[in-house]
Amino acid sequence: NRKNNLDSTPLSFDFLPLPCNIHLSLQKHSKGQALMDLVCEHLNLLEKDYYGLTFADTDTQKNWLDPSKEIKKQMRNCPWHFAFAVKFYPPDPSQLTEDITRYYLCLQLRDDMLSGRLPCSFVTHALLGSYTVQAELGDYDQDDHGTDYVSDFRFAPNQNRELEERVMELHRNYKGMTPAEAEMNFLENAKKLSMYGVDLHHARDSEGIDIMLGVCANGLLIYRDRLRINRFAWPKILKISYKRSNFYIKIRPGEYEQFESTIGFKLPNHRAAKRLWKVCIEHHTFFRLVSPEPPPKGFLVMGSKFRYSGRTQAQTRQASALIDRPAPHFERSTSKRYLLSRSLDGGEMCMSVCLQCVCVCVYDSCLMNVLQVKGGTQGRDSIVSPLTITAESVTSATTTQVTKTVKGGYSETRIEKRIIITGDDDVDQHQALAMAIQEAKQQHPDMLVTKAVVIRETESPTEEMQQKTQDG
Repeated sequence: NRKNNLDSTPLSFDFLPLPCNIHLSLQKHSKGQALMDLVCEHLNLLEKDYYGLTFADTDTQKNWLDPSKEIKKQMRNCPWHFAFAVKFYPPDPSQLTEDITRYYLCLQLRDDMLSGRLPCSFVTHALLGSYTVQAELGDYDQDDHGTDYVSDFRFAPNQNRELEERVMELHRNYKGMTPAEAEMNFLENAKKLSMYGVDLHHARDSEGIDIMLGVCANGLLIYRDRLRINRFAWPKILKISYKRSNFYIKIRPGEYEQFESTIGFKLPNHRAAKRLWKVCIEHHTFFRLVSPEPPPKGFLVMGSKFRYSGRTQAQTRQASALIDRPAPHFERSTSKRYLLSRSLDGGEMCMSVCLQCVCVCVYDSCLMNVLQVKGGTQGRDSIVSPLTITAESVTSATTTQVTKTVKGGYSETRIEKRIIITGDDDVDQHQALAMAIQEAKQQHPDMLVTKAVVIRETESPTEEMQQKTQDG
């Protein structure tokens, strides 16, 4: 039956911590919601209504994947590359139920600051950066961290030494602060920024001057030269519409005004005007209404039938209050940096390089009798292979451990390489680590290095004691 045929389509994803390749087998007419549910299941995310999947169209413009429509009809000739991102920024992150939801929001905001979408002052960059360090590294320990331990973090677009020193100075005062508390403090300060949760769109006003239209939880904002020149709260807006490349808002009359007024803006093209209109409809429905409006029915409906089909903020808060599960365990991201130990004094060096790849499959019901996935299964395999390092008086061996987990309809493969490098003289840890990561990527091109840890080991405890005695 051709209706039951499956399309096997390789997809590329950018999750908030790290980019990732996922291979999917979706039903031919799968809708966006099926893909979103699968991604959130992989991320162990229940409060998923604040998030969405984006893709770039042929004009490289960002579009949100509509969960109510078929994926293939939305993609057309676009590359199947998706990004998991925050769609609706909660005005009060403290009302989110789970720490893992706030963690993904923190990752989004860190990316917004680093890309310049969320401008910050020097003081704010330092404060938010210090909470990021506390969430990832914990309390400051001079023996473990030393005096320069944040240079591998990325806090700001134009990061400098002065900012890093200020971050370390603040971080040393956070003794006893848990990662969840650090992330809550991060969000409580980030939500106060003027550009928090603002989705910007290029436009021109009635005089042809370039402006930016920003959509957020509170309404529509207008910017010129990065300064906000006007604000229209949702209660003040009576109607939102578009025609060709023009975007219109009808404004409720003010206290001393008698008639309604309509303000028009010129967008780059028809698709940009429709995209802005849809974003406004979705934000207004999510933040202002108790429940979404049903789409109009019938053949004589004028205009677009588009309506926001997801849950509103009020509904998702009610659903979050019913979450009954232990707090999920998760590891904070170490993306955009490598965790390296302090300089080694020679001897034997052990490096653990972890790679991770996720293969997610959605199976048709007629194939489930073949797969028979119930609960979770795990398997481990270990192999030993040589690692080529071209250096004199240095030898190495690699132990590779493969862990495969199948749970909830997807399989996850994790490869951990334990590389023992032995040398008579001092071993250059940076060179050895770089070569190990390079070889790991060559052996597994479809996977990503998510963590690299360097550990110094001596040949025996007796020799270590003798060396300490000689040093003393």
